[in-house]
Amino acid sequence: MTDPARQPRLIASDLDGTLLRPDGSVSERTRRALSGLAEAGIELVFVTARPPRWVDHLADLVGAHGIVLCVNGAFVYDVARHTVVEAHGIPPATARAIAADLRRALPGVGFAAELTDGIRPEREYPALHPEDLPPPGAYGPIAAIDEPIGKLLARSLELPEAEFIRHVADIVGDRAQVTYSGGGGLAEIGPRGVTKATTLVDWCAARGVSGSEVWAFGDMPNDLPMLAWAGTSFAVANAHPDVLAAASHVCPSNADDGVALILESLLSHLDPLA
Repeated sequence: MTDPARQPRLIASDLDGTLLRPDGSVSERTRRALSGLAEAGIELVFVTARPPRWVDHLADLVGAHGIVLCVNGAFVYDVARHTVVEAHGIPPATARAIAADLRRALPGVGFAAELTDGIRPEREYPALHPEDLPPPGAYGPIAAIDEPIGKLLARSLELPEAEFIRHVADIVGDRAQVTYSGGGGLAEIGPRGVTKATTLVDWCAARGVSGSEVWAFGDMPNDLPMLAWAGTSFAVANAHPDVLAAASHVCPSNADDGVALILESLLSHLDPLA
């Protein structure tokens, strides 16, 4: 039986590669488990690299608070109102300087910016998700953006993925936070000092929830700060090797509804940590 003292007050979960199945869907098993959390009075918050427009379809799973921590913590998004209620962005001058430095050093690099009102790609940006690009009028150079950027996306098709990510991190240095969430050689450049963990810590503190009361689930290196802060952390079996090494527990893969399995054990008063 689960020791009540070990039960979480809050579940924090990544989406892609973790809670969602490989095709990006939410299984019925997972839906039932998340519904059970609400009935048991255990809070749930999604913490994701996804921008706001990619979480609207999950509105029925978000819970009464209606909040998703998006863009690796840069945006706190109210799903019901389709509104970013809190933003932590890269200053536009910093983003311009970073883009200029990367452009000089890396062949074929293109950029897109995640803003509070949507994505703003350059025409040269080699889109990872073409179906998500805006109409022609929304294109524009990074140099023309005059508002803080939640995430600067950099991608090149001319360099091997690992080499490109490494070069981006070296060039950006401590001016911003470079993360990688597993997609097509995409370097995700976020505001300095902002991670999934920093925003989750603040969100939990406002609700009187400590790290020791949080169970967190993830699969990629951008989840590592969140997993390190949570009192109990789970890597799904398909996770990046660094995440598997860092998490305190490993659960089945997202293809096997690993998060749901752990939540089912918790809700049935079995001890998934045993």
